[in-house]
Amino acid sequence: MTKFLYSLIGIIIPLIGTSIGSMFVFFMKKNISSKINKLMIGFSIGVMLASSIFSLIIPAIELSSVPFISVTIGFCFGYIILIMINKLTSKNKKLDMLSFSVTLHNIPEGMAVGVCFASYLVGNKITLVGALVFAIGIAIQNIPEGSIISIPIYNKGYSKFKSFIYGVLSGVVEPISGFITLILINYVMPMLPYFLSFASGAMIYVIFSELTHEIDDDKNCYGLFGLLIGFILMMVLDIVS
Repeated sequence: MTKFLYSLIGIIIPLIGTSIGSMFVFFMKKNISSKINKLMIGFSIGVMLASSIFSLIIPAIELSSVPFISVTIGFCFGYIILIMINKLTSKNKKLDMLSFSVTLHNIPEGMAVGVCFASYLVGNKITLVGALVFAIGIAIQNIPEGSIISIPIYNKGYSKFKSFIYGVLSGVVEPISGFITLILINYVMPMLPYFLSFASGAMIYVIFSELTHEIDDDKNCYGLFGLLIGFILMMVLDIVS
């Protein structure tokens, strides 16, 4: 098997994680209690908050030669773009924004995987095992992200299968962006810090404009406990991957 074929298989691995997470919807009951709903919303906030920091901002800083410029520009641009999109959406606005931000966040992650396999192809310090480990780490991170797309869609009245498909589709952008990066590495690499911080800005906007108010009246702190669980889970997954 050629090195390029190994790389093509590798950039598909993160989509497997998203698909596994999206499958959680098949185990959901149609009517869930308010407590469980707040727990799930809090979990979504925690996952997105940790992802925006550990998967996006920190790597953007590490990859940039002048991080205070590129990260600031990318973050602000992502935040402002989501404000503009928010003004243009109406029906199922919260769900649309959540799906869009997670899908957007998957693009630079796919690019990062593409960078790893491109480095493996040209023999630039990264081995096949190293690139595969990174791809598997991203796939593990994507498991809860797949669930925070498919489950809210199911709660809106869609079938389990259709909700699963929408969850999977949110991750399809990863192998696509990974493949583009793989073949255009010299052009994409300098822009990666901007893409990463752009996605972070978009996720932070969605967290505080669309989700946090859902747990404001959470007297029993189910949402806050969900946030804690989601944040710690994604933080640990990022650290060990």
